[in-house]
Amino acid sequence: MHILVTGGAGYIGSHTCVELLENSYKVTIIDNLSNSKGIAINRIEEISDKSVEFIRGDILDEEKLDSVFAENNFDAVIHFAGLKAVGESVQIPLEYYNNNISGTLTLCRIMNKYNVKNLIFSSSATVYGLNQNVPFKEDFPTSATNPYGRSKLMIEEILTDLYNSDDSWNIVLLRYFNPVGAHHSGLIGEDPNGLPNNLMPFISQVAVGKLEKLKVFGDDYPTKDGTGVRDYIHVVDLAQGHLRAIDQLKKESGLKVYNLGHGQGYSVLEVIDAFRKESGKNIPYEVVERRAGDIATSYADANLAKEELQWETTKDISDMCRDSWNWQQKNPEGYV
Repeated sequence: MHILVTGGAGYIGSHTCVELLENSYKVTIIDNLSNSKGIAINRIEEISDKSVEFIRGDILDEEKLDSVFAENNFDAVIHFAGLKAVGESVQIPLEYYNNNISGTLTLCRIMNKYNVKNLIFSSSATVYGLNQNVPFKEDFPTSATNPYGRSKLMIEEILTDLYNSDDSWNIVLLRYFNPVGAHHSGLIGEDPNGLPNNLMPFISQVAVGKLEKLKVFGDDYPTKDGTGVRDYIHVVDLAQGHLRAIDQLKKESGLKVYNLGHGQGYSVLEVIDAFRKESGKNIPYEVVERRAGDIATSYADANLAKEELQWETTKDISDMCRDSWNWQQKNPEGYV
């Protein structure tokens, strides 16, 4: 099968491309490199010992995207491309709606034109909004608390409407929880632009001396130690979930929604402690005020993915911290 991966040079995209190549899929990546680095493409090829076609382009560019489909015979699309920082989305909502939603509309129009109707969409657990009931199940009510999450939810609704209008489409919506870790080689990993928005790269950059200390947003939640609890999933486990989703597409099973999470929550302090053990580094931190919109606890019920995709996680929090540290040590400045 020939798979088009939008945003394939990014964090989750690059790890998924490695898994695809190592499982004999033909891969074409389109990425505008706004949230990624071109060197990641070289690292993907180095790890897999296989070549990948890379096209620098934006999925908002309909003419460019049309030419990509005209020149290739794709069997399916994995759609990662999108802006993804919650805080930034609050500051520049129009850019998020334009990029994430308009880009997806453009992609779907071109897919429809060329009769490529197999799509895996990179969604997020943010679509569960402020839901307090854990673990989160796929049939829970959805909502959003910021423009990033709302763009994910709106795309899910658009793709659902698309399928309802034309059931020849096969669409898998994957709701990720908190991807962390890196490939065991240390060649690819999470390389955020500027100050990290997520916990693990923040901890890693403190450990490597790039940042002075970690900020812990609130220690008065109703959790075991007062800090927020989240479902962290190793990015390689997450990447492998996309291969199982491709198997689902092959069954022509219509529209499916799956949580991809570890199914267990870890508090911020537990993650810090696990990272200390794996790295041997002290992680200084200070407790600051809660962030608006943060909930106490979030973790997945991933049983549906286990039952229907035959997928489950294989790596625990120690693996996640060890591989994050390995990546950060080998790439203290990221891909630079």
